[in-house]
Amino acid sequence: MKKLFPGGVFSIFFGSFIVQECSAQISLGAQLRTRTELRDGQGAPLPEGAKPAIFTSQRSRLMAGFTSHRIRLGLTVQDVRVWGQDVSTINRTTTPDNNGFMLHEAWAEVLLTDTIIKNKSLHLKIGRQELVYDDSRLLGNLDWLQQGRRHDAAVLKYKAGSWNLHLGGAFNQNRENASGTVYSAVPAGNYPANTNGGAAYKALEFLHINKQLNKSSLSFLLLADQFSKYYTDSLAVKQWEAATHQRFTTGFHFSFRNALTAAAYYQAGNNAAGKSVSAALLSLAYQHRFSGSFAAEAGVDYTTDDFDPLYGTPHKFWGTMDYFYVASGFGNKGLQDYYLKAKFKKGEKWMVSADAHQFYSAAMSSKFGTEADLTVTYNLTRMIGFEGGYSHFWNTAWLTSSAVKNVTNAQSNSNWAYLSINIKPELFSK
Repeated sequence: MKKLFPGGVFSIFFGSFIVQECSAQISLGAQLRTRTELRDGQGAPLPEGAKPAIFTSQRSRLMAGFTSHRIRLGLTVQDVRVWGQDVSTINRTTTPDNNGFMLHEAWAEVLLTDTIIKNKSLHLKIGRQELVYDDSRLLGNLDWLQQGRRHDAAVLKYKAGSWNLHLGGAFNQNRENASGTVYSAVPAGNYPANTNGGAAYKALEFLHINKQLNKSSLSFLLLADQFSKYYTDSLAVKQWEAATHQRFTTGFHFSFRNALTAAAYYQAGNNAAGKSVSAALLSLAYQHRFSGSFAAEAGVDYTTDDFDPLYGTPHKFWGTMDYFYVASGFGNKGLQDYYLKAKFKKGEKWMVSADAHQFYSAAMSSKFGTEADLTVTYNLTRMIGFEGGYSHFWNTAWLTSSAVKNVTNAQSNSNWAYLSINIKPELFSK
């Protein structure tokens, strides 16, 4: 085998697989993604007189994969940080309250059925993994954020012809306990959950069934998540209990020939704060391709009070300025989003997309504001890509009121711009 890397680390890594049969496949890849941002009201309007923020964040990943008879392995380690957050002479990996080095994925997927069985298979995927289903609205890897999203879970996958059934579950604990199952819903880490008020679930179970229908797709999802109950002591500190609040989300997603998409979900039970929930999400969109290079889409999303989009990718749906269902709340007022999107693609290198959103409260039909997004991507090579974007938000007094974003003396116009460089080479494949 040709030696591609100096040093002993890679020799040890690859040498451990030499004894495997010749049909085994080994791959090693990397990613370095920087993103320089100008934030002048991104996430929420700034008060008058506040200065914009400018910074560069970086994701560095190393991905390894192994495939052999009836087994696949995946491993991704990553480091996420802002340029300059650590001084050049610091004697530690990272400051404790900021980004840092972590294990993003480490999973194995085993084929449980015999390989001679045709059109049917049963797999078990276990370990730290991304959960990505349908359009990533409720379950997605949140790849836009540099840190992404992953779960410690086990997923049983059954495939029979055009049917796919996935049954998954997770049970979280903070440490190897000697007794009991009390779980702190705000575990140590750099990034608390963006939904559920910053609380991590104690347990999660889901059933996802998908049927392929001649260039169309119909999916059913039933998901339950549980959150640790708590009480506040005399020092105003949360004390966690073994008991949990239960929440359920169920519904359908339908895609017809890549032109019409529709989704309907219902949510019930109690959220992480213990509040009783009876909420829904409805979505309908139509896309028309005018030519091989130009397509346009019109759609509407409607969520009622207290609906939580679970563990999805809000950045993909409700405006790239992330005013809704991301880190900054908006008063549990529900959301109406009426949007138009256009996309122009020139060859394999250039793509330009432009989106316009009109946002309203679902609770009172009051207008939140208008957002316009422009994104340009350019692929220099298959492994090197550039992406830039600009967004503008015209907000209303209702959006910044104490009942919604609660921003005093807010600016009426907000801006956000970014430039990202994504380098993702394949280092080794054998």
